[in-house]
Amino acid sequence: MARHVAVIGGGSSGLTCIKCCLDEGLEPVCFESSNDIGGLWRFKETPEPERSSMYRSLVVNTSKEMMCFSDFPMPAHYPNYMHHSMLLNYLRLYAEHFDLLKYIHFQTTVLSVRQRHDFSHTGQWEVITEDRDGHKETHVFDGVLVCSGSFTHPVTPLSAFPGIDTFPGKCCHSWEYKEPHSFNGKRVVVIGIGNSGGDIAVEISRVAERTFLSMRGGAWVVSRLSTGGLPLDMNMITRLSALLLQVFPRALLSWAVERFYNQKYNHRLYGLQPSHRMLDQRPIINDELPGRILQGALQDTRQASHSYCLQRTTILWGK
Repeated sequence: MARHVAVIGGGSSGLTCIKCCLDEGLEPVCFESSNDIGGLWRFKETPEPERSSMYRSLVVNTSKEMMCFSDFPMPAHYPNYMHHSMLLNYLRLYAEHFDLLKYIHFQTTVLSVRQRHDFSHTGQWEVITEDRDGHKETHVFDGVLVCSGSFTHPVTPLSAFPGIDTFPGKCCHSWEYKEPHSFNGKRVVVIGIGNSGGDIAVEISRVAERTFLSMRGGAWVVSRLSTGGLPLDMNMITRLSALLLQVFPRALLSWAVERFYNQKYNHRLYGLQPSHRMLDQRPIINDELPGRILQGALQDTRQASHSYCLQRTTILWGK
């Protein structure tokens, strides 16, 4: 008798889990709280509470060669680094090709997951769901795969900024950000230099009067374009790279990679030099950030007057 498995979420992970369950002879039942697949990769004009959100211009940081599922290559006409709408379309093609949609219960929210009273003997789970009409139902499954994603709750540490309660400007988070037009002609401080913070700072700097980038500790910033014009991850994620990490000291390899990237532009001169080594954390992937700094369109707050920045600006937290 086939085992029943609950899959929570119909995004990229949820779809692949359904497919893997079918490959292993299991019977998956997927619960998706929204009315469509895609999860993170579904763009919404207005952010929805308890759901991830992204900006209109977002382009993926992983090339299609490294991102595609092993059993379903991306269409040949897709660019190496695609717009988020193309990735969503790829997920639709994947779901249709393997006939996965029939296993998904849309607009059904999982309220709780807990071990049954006889779990030590059966290994079974009790899952309670609620549909869009408010009808609750209790299910029993032999396994549960949680694919509900991340980046659903924006973090805005207002308490870390004394005087923020009297700040007359606007404060928002990258979770709310969609496009730069509302920042036209304004002074903007972007706090944080994750991939989203870097993208948003570059985009806003094209329309704002002044754009400042506030960083706690700097970051190594690399381009999607690598040696020989190939995508970065195709050159970096290789068997040779894995072998080098096993053979040579990590500090030595970090020094070599840092030297390579600093030959293109010196991170210290650009105000980006981090305290951590190159291989200790993931670098920030951004094709335009150094150029915007070089043009003066984007400025590190460590090189500017903080009081000037914070008295007359919009503050935006970037993740």
